[in-house]
Amino acid sequence: MSHTIKHLIIGGLIIMTISVPTAATANEDDLKLTIVNPKNLYDPSPNGYSTAVIVPRQGRLAYISGQGGQDSTGALSPDFAVQVKQAYANLRTALDALGARPDQVAKLTVFVVDHDMSKLEVLTRNVKDMFGEALPAQTLIPVPKLAIDPMLFEVEAVVILD
Repeated sequence: MSHTIKHLIIGGLIIMTISVPTAATANEDDLKLTIVNPKNLYDPSPNGYSTAVIVPRQGRLAYISGQGGQDSTGALSPDFAVQVKQAYANLRTALDALGARPDQVAKLTVFVVDHDMSKLEVLTRNVKDMFGEALPAQTLIPVPKLAIDPMLFEVEAVVILD
């Protein structure tokens, strides 16, 4: 296994190619995500997510492992809001490493330790700050704890690559 592939796997970035025709070249419009918020369902966009996102047939997917609120030294603030902000900054760094933008994120899964309704405003603000109108599909999973005891938040992503 090459050093680069080993580093990507260990670092938590896995890229999967799906249904990429060899004889056809996709144009930029063919690689855009399609956001679907059916009119007969509750509009989730004020809460920072979309009901569904369609990934184009010509795309390659990248899966970004859960990003926590550790800073570059590995330190974690005890403050939930600080951890969430740092986790999204870490997600942005992972996107940059892939050459991807936030509008290429199709799906987020967030894990919140001891979730309660007071944390939703922090979560919504950070998602809207990062994604603007291109809100990915998202699932929030309340958990009793994460991999490291001081971790309060983690976010993982599925990304469509150009």
